[in-house]
Amino acid sequence: MEHKSKNGPALPAFGEKRIGAINWLGVWTLYAKEVRRFFKVVGQTVLSPVITTALFMTIFTIALSGSPRYNGDIPFEAFLAPGLIIMAILQNAFANTISSLMTAKMQGNIIDLLLAPLGPGEMTFAYTLAAVTRGMLVGIFVTASMYLFTNLSFPNLWAVAYFGLSAATMLALLGIMAGIWAEKWEQSSSITNFVIVPLSFLSGTFYSIDRLPGIWHDISQLNPFFYLIDGFRYGIIDHADGNLTVGVVYIAALNVILTLACYRMFSSGYKLRP
Repeated sequence: MEHKSKNGPALPAFGEKRIGAINWLGVWTLYAKEVRRFFKVVGQTVLSPVITTALFMTIFTIALSGSPRYNGDIPFEAFLAPGLIIMAILQNAFANTISSLMTAKMQGNIIDLLLAPLGPGEMTFAYTLAAVTRGMLVGIFVTASMYLFTNLSFPNLWAVAYFGLSAATMLALLGIMAGIWAEKWEQSSSITNFVIVPLSFLSGTFYSIDRLPGIWHDISQLNPFFYLIDGFRYGIIDHADGNLTVGVVYIAALNVILTLACYRMFSSGYKLRP
């Protein structure tokens, strides 16, 4: 309750706190809640993808043992490692937001989020930041595990930071959209299996798109995951198959569009309100 002063604006009642233009306390609370949620099962959310990615690398290393292969003049292991790192970041950032929203909807406690003093922008920011935290944490541990197989030099740290953070942000936003849209676990799984995984595997993770003929090469350059992986790879081994400037602008534009879409979905209550 507020009281009006005689010569000034309304004053908050005793013990009452102003939230302000941005509810930073609410944003921090939602962010902390999301981080604690995935830390409670850290073996599943962080360690498991690290082990899975290391197994991918182990299989390729064993399969190629005794017959070294190169992508141009780059050892195949060095070419493969950045793709596996960014793929782990992508998949875990997406999994964090979609699983959180789907769980809240299935358990019926999504109403707690809608009743909280948080605006659509604040909810989008908190969920995205938490997913980026998980994605980057997985990426750091996966990167460390890659040193068991090859040496990584990081000649272009700006590209590692930009494309790594952009990848986690993009998939976090896609996870929010998918989590709001999906009404059943089967629907959320279908998005992962028929959209995220194919885009990840068909993005140049395991091969150079320069080897693709004609139209397939052109189609690959429409895949945003290609620019994420290609730019991240450039940051680690100083090699890129695509145009980095196009990648930077394309990814930034997509993240702005996705952010606005998430904002709109939260503000309208699309498939969140009864």
